[in-house]
Amino acid sequence: MPEFVASLLAAAAFCLTLLALNALTRLLIQAHYAPADLGESGFLQIGGALVIARIAYRRAPNRQLD
Repeated sequence: MPEFVASLLAAAAFCLTLLALNALTRLLIQAHYAPADLGESGFLQIGGALVIARIAYRRAPNRQLD
């Protein structure tokens, strides 16, 4: 069960981070602070969301290492 909770927290962290980074990217493009080539759901956003998801997975309570 703790593995399931850790995976659930990591998935939630990934989704929320990706939504936040996409919104931030959209705002930066509309304000002309970012290049137009920087698109939503690009490498930068997905990479950042993966890093946050990995941190959330590693910090989940009572996760057993097998």
